[in-house]
Amino acid sequence: MRQETFVQRHQAEWIALEQWLDARGGSARKARAHRRDWHGLRDHEMPERYRRLCQQLALARRRGYSAVVTDRLQQLMQRGHGVLYRTPAPRWRRAVEFLLAGFPRLVRAEKGAMLAATVLFVVPLLAMYVAIQLQPDLSSALYDPVQLANFEQMYDPADPNRALGRDDGTDVAMFGFYIWNNISIAFRVFASGLLAGLGPILSLGSEGIRAGAVASHLQAVGHGDPFWRFVCGHAAFELTAIVIAGGAGLRLGLNLIAPGQRRRVDALVEAGRRGGLLCVGVFVMLLIAAFIEAFWSSIGWMPAWIKYSVAAALWTAVFMWLLAGGRNRLYADEDAAASGAGGA
Repeated sequence: MRQETFVQRHQAEWIALEQWLDARGGSARKARAHRRDWHGLRDHEMPERYRRLCQQLALARRRGYSAVVTDRLQQLMQRGHGVLYRTPAPRWRRAVEFLLAGFPRLVRAEKGAMLAATVLFVVPLLAMYVAIQLQPDLSSALYDPVQLANFEQMYDPADPNRALGRDDGTDVAMFGFYIWNNISIAFRVFASGLLAGLGPILSLGSEGIRAGAVASHLQAVGHGDPFWRFVCGHAAFELTAIVIAGGAGLRLGLNLIAPGQRRRVDALVEAGRRGGLLCVGVFVMLLIAAFIEAFWSSIGWMPAWIKYSVAAALWTAVFMWLLAGGRNRLYADEDAAASGAGGA
């Protein structure tokens, strides 16, 4: 093939690749931020175009084309190689980016399951709270008198200087206890999805009933103020994490009983992978909740307005993170996972 014919045939490809490298081959963060403004060569087409370029460079050299053509292709090849094979971001950065952006996108991708989990948890909680306010003796049907007395002692308003929410133990010891307790609950809620989806329904309902019963009982006996000052801060992360774990468990159960066009095992593996990623975020949320619960929530002398102000900021931060996190980022793994189910 003559050089002129060769150049005419592939000139459009080279120009498109050059334009992509100029616009998209620099800063990865800048490229993600402006991906909607780009209308040229698609990012996922770049590896194939690079392989074609390497073949064209090899042909140009073998056929003895002029240095004008071979040098141009050589420069394009080197620029493409630098983009495709540059050093990936450090693991810690990828972990942080997943928590800030990838995790919220996964939560939003499972909004149906998350909404169902929220209803399954909140409705029993509110129903039990109202029921005990109307009929205080109902709390005795769920907890024996010793447990109720223990709850009342932990939130006794007569001693404002004692640590709230605990009988004894240092902040560090309680931090470890809260981690173990919260994570065990979340894992049970998620893993119970293997019971055809019934596990998360029962687990979320029972946790909601228990939480509503304790809160309502303490409110009824006059210990509501210390209790609300204790739970308002860490609840933003703890309760939201449990609901997300429940949503992941529901997805696991739904894929098990209704795999659609996929094999049941493939649907289950996919739900397990997505659930595992969600559980990573849940684990971090529960670590944060345990830290707040051990070192902030238990402070008894702190004025209520400060506690509630911090709680409002934490709840706002959690909701903004889950609703807006990752909307301006492009994560191939999360997009692929989201497409299989239905995404700082």
